[in-house]
Amino acid sequence: MNTSELLGLLARTLATLDAAETVAARMCQACTAILGAQGGSLSLATLPGEQVTVTSTNAMAARVESIQDVLGEGPGRRAFRDDAIVSAPLGAVALADDPFPVFSQLAGEATGDGTWFGIPMRVGGQPVGVLGLVVGAGQVLARAVEDAQFLADAIGTAVLGEIDQLGWTARARVDQATGMVSAQLRVQPHDALAVLRAHAFGRGSTLEDVAEDVVARRVSFAHEAGAVETRPTED
Repeated sequence: MNTSELLGLLARTLATLDAAETVAARMCQACTAILGAQGGSLSLATLPGEQVTVTSTNAMAARVESIQDVLGEGPGRRAFRDDAIVSAPLGAVALADDPFPVFSQLAGEATGDGTWFGIPMRVGGQPVGVLGLVVGAGQVLARAVEDAQFLADAIGTAVLGEIDQLGWTARARVDQATGMVSAQLRVQPHDALAVLRAHAFGRGSTLEDVAEDVVARRVSFAHEAGAVETRPTED
């Protein structure tokens, strides 16, 4: 399909969606539908090596992005770093040479067997984020990879044009918690973020939930003992 036909298809699909939703949400929903995926998400790059999820089509896709956020790795992170489409098997179909075995196992528990695709979104030839898509076992994307890449780039341009409308509250809380842990442990921010990720992984939570507990001082990291003190939440 040529670019004019793809843009026409994108426009027609967008017209069927709720106009009250954000541009990012509608773009993500439209591309997920066009590419025949079961779920999709959009993430934008912030600090080097960090990405923020700005929208997901459903809870399944949101959970996969949360797993990548906690682990700090996955096909979406690799897609942005390498500026190339990266896929990973999910669940029981995971391969012995899978570069993301922990991600594949945990994400597979949320999605069932299938494949997660990370497609870089480029603006001016430079990656600015990633379109993430999940397809079921034995399925492939409904369009050629060139079409998927074109749509991802179109999303990147549209979303950056509406960046002021995106909600950054959750990431601001993670940044605040990172600063607090950095001060508590007297370590660099990237090490403090690694501590938060490890804590989230250990308790099977999201990075945002752990950050909220740190900011609310329900969880503190004691430097002297190298341990974590968790204070009970008051009713």
